[in-house]
Amino acid sequence: MGAGKRLVIIGGVAGGASAAARARRLSEKSEIALIERGPHVSFANCGLPYYLGGEISERDSLMVQTPCSLKARFRLDVRVLTEAIHIDRAARLVKIRDVPSGRESTLSYDALILATGARPLLPPIPGIDRPGLFTLRNIPDMDAIDLWIRDRRARRAVVVGGGYIGLEMAEQLRMRGLEVELAEAMPQVMMPLDPELAELLRVELQENGVQVHLSDGVAAFEDAEPGDGVQ
Repeated sequence: MGAGKRLVIIGGVAGGASAAARARRLSEKSEIALIERGPHVSFANCGLPYYLGGEISERDSLMVQTPCSLKARFRLDVRVLTEAIHIDRAARLVKIRDVPSGRESTLSYDALILATGARPLLPPIPGIDRPGLFTLRNIPDMDAIDLWIRDRRARRAVVVGGGYIGLEMAEQLRMRGLEVELAEAMPQVMMPLDPELAELLRVELQENGVQVHLSDGVAAFEDAEPGDGVQ
């Protein structure tokens, strides 16, 4: 991009923030605006389970960059809690909304990058919208899980899914002192692995106090006494 051009990036964290930093290295004079709907523009998402388990003790250590640090280092116009709600490709305009106030405005662009990421998959399982069921993708998700465990003095947890994040969460919740069960619909944890290696992981989980249920998909989330239950 040449001098005086404006690049708008929708979405921060790994994709958007990396694109913004790279764009600045390629062009010292361009205007670069980064729009992020959430409250954090760049954080170590791989560290989220480890904060919940206590291996990472300082919440602030998860913050890779802040709007202020990105402005100081790369001269980026970073706007958190700002949502892109419409793109006019013909006019090269992005309509944005300030999440707290609802105030709307527009940004013009010469180039546009979409780095909006994705949402966790929530299968249509009965009861999946019940309180106490969480996904883990960002810092607000992490904070909600941490608050629930502390406020409810939780003693047991069920992790649904035996992939990377599921295994990390099972390990870290055990480190936090919870009784943990892991439910996986497939016949092994970590489907990308050969069955022999996956079996070593299952044994390691069991030996560290995680009850593993394989070939056992979740049918429903329902009330149970004295707490909630997974069927």
